Amino acid sequence: MTRTGAPVPTDPPDPRAPVVTARLRAAGCVFAEDEAALLLGSAADAARLEELVARRVAGEPLEHLLGWVSFAGRRWSVGPGVFVPRRRTELMVAAALALPAPATVLDLCCGCGAVGGSVLLGLRAAGAAPVLHASDVEPAAVTHARRNLEPLGAAVHEGDLLAAVPTILRGRVDLLLCNAPYVPTAAIATMPPEARDHEPAVALDGGSDGLDVLRRVVAAAPGWLAPGGSLLFEVGTDQVDGATALVTAHGLRAAVVTDDDPDADDATGGTVVVATLARA
Repeated sequence: MTRTGAPVPTDPPDPRAPVVTARLRAAGCVFAEDEAALLLGSAADAARLEELVARRVAGEPLEHLLGWVSFAGRRWSVGPGVFVPRRRTELMVAAALALPAPATVLDLCCGCGAVGGSVLLGLRAAGAAPVLHASDVEPAAVTHARRNLEPLGAAVHEGDLLAAVPTILRGRVDLLLCNAPYVPTAAIATMPPEARDHEPAVALDGGSDGLDVLRRVVAAAPGWLAPGGSLLFEVGTDQVDGATALVTAHGLRAAVVTDDDPDADDATGGTVVVATLARA
């Protein structure tokens, strides 16, 4: 498995694999063998393989090179300049699917659309037929979100948070998903190079304490949620107290969902805040 959980090819070993694996391992790739197999499988010829390996060794995200990310059991289109959804964010999908089935779903800071799309597919699999809207401020992300979500019947909007969303949705959103940036500005420099150098800062930087974007979303949420509707967002474990205090200050009921896997690490163990508007 790769760092995003993508299955690797099971064809007979490629004789070039040991050399590619050695180059990736020397560059610090933890899952060098798996990544080598994926790059070998995606390269049409030797020149393309050399290009991909060189770019990976230089620090580009594997998913940007492949053109897809594996998330919640499905491949989603991504590319250079687009935030790569993390495996830990699959907890947000699970938390959303544990709530009463919504009629209207809104995915803010949607990135490539993997979170909202996964929730939409999960709801459909359970027999529901929700409407999905998604938005992001980053043009490259919107391009991939449209590629991923429009075939599913969703509407994708480009702009800053709720300013991009049709006003007809005010007071009608049953489920508001927001995978907002929550890394404190000072911590960006400590992130792996594949994130800090190749993903847009707007998708990573959450301000001095990591909660700047979420403050805006939580403050606006009561005006957009339907009675009984919920806002879900991800935070770091050290931000839970601040996030729940923010939620309650705006009249929403807060609950915290964490990964109950004792072996979960920072890559797979998430923390999701569920903020619910009281019913009228």
